[in-house]
Order: sequence, then structure tokens, then C-alpha cells
Amino acid sequence: MLDKIAILHTNDLHSHFENWPKIVRYLASEKHKLENQGYFVITVDLGDAVDRAHPLTEATDGKANIDLLNQVHYDAATIGNNEGLTNSKDELNHLYDDANFDVVLDNLFDLKTGKQPTWAKRKKIIKSKNGTKVKLLGLTAPYHSTYELEGWNPVDDQKIIPDLIKNDNDNYDVMVLLSHLGVTQDRLIASKFPQFDIIIGSHTHHLFKNGEYDNKSLLAAAGKYGHYVGEIKLSVSDGKITDKVASVVKTSNLPEQADDEHYIQGLEERGENILAQSKVADIPYSMHTSLRGEPSIMKEGLEAMKEKAQTDVAIMNDGLFLDDLPKGIVDKNQLHKILPHSMHVMKTTLKGYDLWRMMMEMEKNRKFLIQFEQKGMGFRGKYFGELNYSGIDVDMKTRKVFYNGKIIKDNDSYDIALLDHYSFIPFFPTIAIVGDNHILYDQTLRDVFATYLSKKYPLNKKD
Repeated sequence: MLDKIAILHTNDLHSHFENWPKIVRYLASEKHKLENQGYFVITVDLGDAVDRAHPLTEATDGKANIDLLNQVHYDAATIGNNEGLTNSKDELNHLYDDANFDVVLDNLFDLKTGKQPTWAKRKKIIKSKNGTKVKLLGLTAPYHSTYELEGWNPVDDQKIIPDLIKNDNDNYDVMVLLSHLGVTQDRLIASKFPQFDIIIGSHTHHLFKNGEYDNKSLLAAAGKYGHYVGEIKLSVSDGKITDKVASVVKTSNLPEQADDEHYIQGLEERGENILAQSKVADIPYSMHTSLRGEPSIMKEGLEAMKEKAQTDVAIMNDGLFLDDLPKGIVDKNQLHKILPHSMHVMKTTLKGYDLWRMMMEMEKNRKFLIQFEQKGMGFRGKYFGELNYSGIDVDMKTRKVFYNGKIIKDNDSYDIALLDHYSFIPFFPTIAIVGDNHILYDQTLRDVFATYLSKKYPLNKKD
């Protein structure tokens, strides 16, 4: 008997709710249309639906995103690095408490117990009305250095897939991988593990308008931010796939409804209102930002970093601050607007020669980076901006570096407060190569800044 299976998929929404009403309506109508054509329909999400750059996500620790996903009634989802790494372990353990869909995830385990989280399933097998069994597996990007700071053990896909296949005793006809690994890994998996009939990809925001065939696998991907929704159609006869095709629909071509804009704006306002209720500090002067020079807000930011890392020296780029802070009461909504980044302070220890080398890298790239349009790796602004130093000076005429006013010595050790972001971007390779780096993962940069302001400029000042 010929069985027709359709898989509708979304990915990397990143809290871009501006497309969400269209997506919900389309998924419902397309599922109904496909079912009328004789298809058995499965709907999945590939992760990074959550992004704390949106005030509602920040205000609810992502739970509002899950409420929105519930509108679709997905059959399954896997997690992205944003769900996994911008939430604390406790927040992630409760993120899906009210989800009406299953979370499928095969490569994340508790670092202490070695057990899979209770909110995730290692697999899901869905049986169509005509008896075809579709097995879903899920893998997410294994960021070891950061997941482990939250008490998780992420296992590399190339390590865990052989075990999954070796121990595969399940009865199914089609195997689908929900991948939040990125296009390079998806292609590698397809080349080495033809057992995967379908690999639905995400993480690197790639778009395959008509799919991509690698070895025996069909790769599908639908870009980012809800700009597209993906669709895969399978024909299965006597348990064997006879045809498989992938396509996407562009959400900007889908019809709008009169109240869409009001609904989208309401989500943002709801988040802002929740955040605004949390007052942080009462600052005595307006703190200004700029892409060049030494703006006043940068001086405060550098002091906050030094306090957090307990160092005498800090470095920060002023493109991080997206706006000024006006004099008076400061709340969490204001701080979220000016520091929406998912990055953390990092305490780095370097030998004198390596610190000198890092400063030469920074000075070499300084002018180029001022208006460099930085994207990804925790950055949620537009331009990198100019580097600002506190406690460290560079004389480029003599190429000497001074730490607290003294010339650094090659074999002495020096502590410096940086951002974890600097170890990921390619401009300062010394940090990742030889730095003894300790990411202070318990607070985001904006929370560090909030703590600093609340101490220095308390709300309840004593006369």
C-alpha cells in the first residue's frame, strides 16, 4: 500500500514573533489541506525558538515562547543552543513544563548523574494511519565549554550517532533527524550514516528551497526568523521510501490579518511591562554611549566587569551599549534594551608576553572593528564599536603595554576581565589559544551591569 507522509518544519525563530501569526495559520491550513490530499502530517520545530533579545522571552525565561509553540500542536521539537545556554539549568529543566509537544534530544545529559533530562525523550516513533512508522531523533550543537558550566554534558554527534545506530532495535520505516547542528555537520552525517532518510537542519540558518540530496539522505532547511516554513513529502510503499521531496514557503507571501500587528506589538509590550516593574538603580547623571571614544556608560561598564571578575583591568567594546541611560530610576527593561546580548564576563589569565600579543591584536584591529557589523555568537547589536580599556595602556610608538601603570613582564601572570564573546570571534586569537579563561556564567552581562548599578547607585539612598 502506498502511504503519503508530509513533514512541516520550522526552525531558528529566535523570538522573531513578527512572523508568528502567519506561521500558525499556515501550519494549520497546510496540515488540513495535506490531510485532504491523503497525507499523514507530522509537524516539528528544530530549536532556537527562544532568544532573550526579545523582552517577553527575557521576562518569562522563555516560557512565553513555549506557550506560543503550543498554538501549533507540534508533534516534536528539539532544542537549540539558545534554549540550552541562555537558560540556567533550573530554568531549562522547567522550560517545557507546560509544553503540549514532545522534546526529542539524544546528546545532552546531566553532568553529575549522566542521565538524560526528564523533559526530553531519546526518540519518538509516530505511526501513520496506514501503518508507516516514522522515527524521530534529535541532536543539538554540543558547546562543551559553556554547557558544562551549567552542569550539562553535551555529546558530539559523531560520537553518539554510531551508538544510536548500533543499538537500534526499533521497528520503523523512516528515520528522521531533527538537527540543530548546522549544515556542515548535517552533510557529514549524511555522508557517513545513510540510515537517516531525512535530516532537517537548523542552527546555521541555511536555506534549502528544494532540499539537498547527500548520499541517501534528503536534507531540508528553512532559514531563520520564521522567514520560511519547510515542507517534506514522502511516498512510502511496503515500508520503503519511493520518493521524497522538500520545499519551502516564504512567509512574507502569506496573507496578513488586520490584528496581526497589534498582536505582535502586544507581545513586546507585555514583556517590556513585566521587566519595567523591576527597578534597579537611581543614577545621578545621564550615561551616554558612542561607537567612538570613551563614552561615560563604557566607564561604568568596565568597572562592573572588573568588580565581577575581581580584576584591576577590563576591556570592552562600546558597540555593546545600544543606547544611553537617562538620569533617574533605571529598570530592567531599560537595561534589556541597551544590553540585549547573551554574553558573559570572562576572567582571563595570560602570561605577560601573551597579554602583549593580545593587545597588539586589539590595536591592529581597532579601527576596522569600529563599524564592523558583528553578527551572532551572543552579539545582539549592530556594530562592534571601539575597544575601551580600563587599567591597561598601550603605547604603540614604543609597542609597550602597561598594566596598572607598570610595564608588563613576559613571564609574569596577569588577570583581565574580558567577554566570553572575545574567545569566539576571530580577531583576538590569543585569548582562545593560550588564555586561561573562566567564563562567569551565573550572570549575563546586563545582569552584571544591573548588580553594579544597584550597589553604586542604590534606589533607597540614605540622606
